[in-house]
Amino acid sequence: MNKDTFYGFHPFVNLLYFAVVIGFAMFYVHPVCLAASLVCAVTYSVYIYRRKAIRFNLVFMLPILIVTAALSPLLNHQGATILAYLPNGNPITLESVAYGGASAVLLIAVMSWFSCFNAVITSDKFVFLFGRVIPALSLALSIALRFIPRFIAQAKVISNAQKCIGRGMSGAKIPQKVRNGVKIVSILITWALENAIETADSMKGRGYGLPGRTAFSIFRFDRRDAYALVYILACAAVVVVGSFAGAYYFRYYPTIRGQWAGNGTIVVFAAYLALGLFPIIVNIKEDIKWSRTKAGTQPGATV
Repeated sequence: MNKDTFYGFHPFVNLLYFAVVIGFAMFYVHPVCLAASLVCAVTYSVYIYRRKAIRFNLVFMLPILIVTAALSPLLNHQGATILAYLPNGNPITLESVAYGGASAVLLIAVMSWFSCFNAVITSDKFVFLFGRVIPALSLALSIALRFIPRFIAQAKVISNAQKCIGRGMSGAKIPQKVRNGVKIVSILITWALENAIETADSMKGRGYGLPGRTAFSIFRFDRRDAYALVYILACAAVVVVGSFAGAYYFRYYPTIRGQWAGNGTIVVFAAYLALGLFPIIVNIKEDIKWSRTKAGTQPGATV
C-alpha cells in the first residue's frame, strides 16, 4: 500500500470525509455526480493500493459494472423511449439502459469509497473515535475489521507450514486435498479460539471497561486538521445548498430529464468534484513538497 498523506489526518476528519462522500455518492444520482464520484474514488484507491487496485478494478469491478448495466434493461422495461424488443415481446427502453448504467456506476463508486475507507479508518482510529461513547460496540467492530485480514494471513502461514511437512494442496489427489484442507481449517479455528482467549485475558489485565480508566492516544487535532475540516464542510455546504436549489435534479423515469445548466450548476458541480478530489489534492501537494525537499538535499543542489 502506498503512503497516504490523508491517512495522517485526525480520525474525526477522516471519518467525516468518508461519511460525506459515501452519503453523497448514494444520494445524488445525477450523471455528473456519479461520474465525479466514480473517478475520484477509483483514483484514490489506485493511489493507495497501486497495482493491486488496478488489477482489482479490471478483474472484479469492471465485470460487475458491465453485468449490472446489462441486466437492468433486460429486467426493467419502464420508460417511454423504446429502442428494441426482446424475443418475449418486452421492450428495451432508453430510460432503463440509462438507469442501469447509473446504478452500476453508483455501486462501483460506493465499493471503491469503502475500499479507501478500510485503508484509512483503521481499528485504532475506530476505537479512538467511539471507545468512550460505545466501548463494547467499538471494540467488537474493531476486532471484526481486523479479523478477516489476520485470518487470511494466518491461513497462509498454516498452509505453508503444512506444505513443508508434505501436506500441501498442490499435486495431491482430491481425497488428500480434502483431508489436508480440513486439517488446515481445524488448526486455523484452534488458533482463532486461542487468540480470542488471549485477547480477552489481556484486556481484562489492562482494566478495559473499568470506570476512570484512561487510554493513550497519538492523535492530536492540529491546524492542518482544522483547515481540512473547514474545506470539507465548505464543499459539503455548497453541495447541500445546491441540492435544495435543484442543481442536482435528475430523473430517469418515465423520461430522462434533469438539470444541466442554471441555478449555479457549475459552482455546485465544482464543489462536488473538489470534495471528492480532496485526498488526491493533499497527496499530490505532499508529493511535490517531498520531491522539492529531496532535490534540495542532493549533492550540488543550490538552496
